[in-house]
Amino acid sequence: MEVFQTILAQPFTWGLVIGLGLFLWACLGHARTHREFKRYRQHLTDKLELESRAMETNRKELESLRKENEHLRVKVNQLKEKPGHTQQRDLEIMARAEQQMMVAAPGFAGAWEQAKMRAREELEAEESGKSLPRRLFRQLMGTTARTEATAEEAEAEAGAGKDGK
Repeated sequence: MEVFQTILAQPFTWGLVIGLGLFLWACLGHARTHREFKRYRQHLTDKLELESRAMETNRKELESLRKENEHLRVKVNQLKEKPGHTQQRDLEIMARAEQQMMVAAPGFAGAWEQAKMRAREELEAEESGKSLPRRLFRQLMGTTARTEATAEEAEAEAGAGKDGK
């Protein structure tokens, strides 16, 4: 027991005990940090895998949309080149211009040309995708019946005006 007391009385022994204690404390901290680092690395790996799957899905979807877009562009160009397309387009321009003229100013050539130009511009805007086709709304909403009714009323008024003179 005396030997033990003698050893404990030495400053080297106390320094060694304190040093070993600090070393054990540092080793425990290092082990904790190492476990946490492994956990973070696993989280990062999982996140990268998920992001790569999402990127691959997005890439495939983008590629399919590009193919579909190209297919639709080619189809639109083919439809534009059909022989009846220009006549149908001209008919649509004339129909729209006529509708505007019935309301605005029947009988004036300048107004007729302006109405044709506006109708042509509207149709070009629709074909380029800048506005929704009115033709579609007319077909869905049945506005052709109303347009024909207003045209008949305008003709009736014009006929009544001539009879009144």
